[in-house]
Amino acid sequence: MVMSVLTAPDSGDIERGIERDIERDMAALGAAAKTAAQALAGASSETKRAALRAAAEALRTGAATVLEANAKDMKAARAAGIGEALLDRLELDDKRLEAVVAGLLEIAELDDPVGRVLAEWRRPNGLRIQRVAVPIGVIGIIYESRPNVTADAGALCLMSGNAAILRGGSESFHSSRAIVDCLHRGLAEAGLPAGCIQLVPTTDRAAVGILLTMEGQVDLIVPRGGRSLIERVMNESRIPVLAHLDGNCHVYVHSGARPEMAREIVHNGKLRRTGICGATETLLIDRAMAGHLADILAPLFEAGCEVRGDKAAQGLDARVVAASPADWDTEYLDAIIAVRVVDGLDAAIAHVNRHGSHHTDCIVTDNGAAAERFMNEVDSGIVLNNASTQFADGGEFGMGAEIGISTGKLHARGPVGVAQLTTYKYKVYGDGQVRP
Repeated sequence: MVMSVLTAPDSGDIERGIERDIERDMAALGAAAKTAAQALAGASSETKRAALRAAAEALRTGAATVLEANAKDMKAARAAGIGEALLDRLELDDKRLEAVVAGLLEIAELDDPVGRVLAEWRRPNGLRIQRVAVPIGVIGIIYESRPNVTADAGALCLMSGNAAILRGGSESFHSSRAIVDCLHRGLAEAGLPAGCIQLVPTTDRAAVGILLTMEGQVDLIVPRGGRSLIERVMNESRIPVLAHLDGNCHVYVHSGARPEMAREIVHNGKLRRTGICGATETLLIDRAMAGHLADILAPLFEAGCEVRGDKAAQGLDARVVAASPADWDTEYLDAIIAVRVVDGLDAAIAHVNRHGSHHTDCIVTDNGAAAERFMNEVDSGIVLNNASTQFADGGEFGMGAEIGISTGKLHARGPVGVAQLTTYKYKVYGDGQVRP
């Protein structure tokens, strides 16, 4: 009798098996997304609106399930030692979940961007030419922490006629899965395929690498997260990338500013929510306003915010600790702010353009000419005059929501909403013309 000997597979065999499983799963997501994108391209505005309204209702009635999933994520995140700023971005409660529901309903009411005639003209030979907005196709969205992005990104892609493949952070996996279940209920009720919005079914980082190489199935990658994530995507992607870089946002208090306004804007910009990309990270104050610095900083100190400054700022307020060169280039996402005293508008603009991340920057001044110079010459996606940097949000721009704030210069810049998730084609109408 011959006895067979059973041996356990080595770790290499197991890893290769897992990789094959992930590759198979990602290929299935891509195929389903391609099919769904074709269905979405011909879907009516009312069908898309119906899906979003039904998804909002499913999210509202399923709130307990979503919050239970979020509690599981929060428990794991705390056990992993994740910082308070990221915990704040991860956490859902009744109020935040209702805001997600409201966002879905708001997106459902937006003008459908698909089919818009962007330009039209007629040639001397009689040809009538239109440039018309069309969906991009399949969009892969990679993001960290915030489970509300799952709903926002899925809804924005749906309204703009694009299929979405979502890869949220591993820390928000259970929350995102519960939210996508609600979105799928909305799709089903409207008669749209589940492939319109899909969540990568694993937290394995290998899935990101595979997604970045699916150029035959994915048309655009949108990363939303920290610098390390963005750099990885930019380095590895074979697919065009619409980047959302970090938010090293500035407030410049010009000599023409009202001190009380500056104090409110700086306090709100820094501390309303420290963990969002529109939070103010650096305060620049004109030397002519330096006498007001201690008063502007007072509410920050009272709230426990750490202030790191240059020698001039330290000399004006003893509570300011020394800043290092790295502080001018840092997105803290925490109750920390850097402060520098600058010699006028030119110096402020130069500092922002050198150290900023081209995200969102503000000038506080009642001098219209200075405001226009700052807003024209600062090379950022969003520039503000006399308003908190925390308005860097698609909802605040009337877009319903946004997938991110694009810090690049091609295709879309600033908040990326439904209109920015379309491309265009040319339609040419003739009457038998041939080219001589």
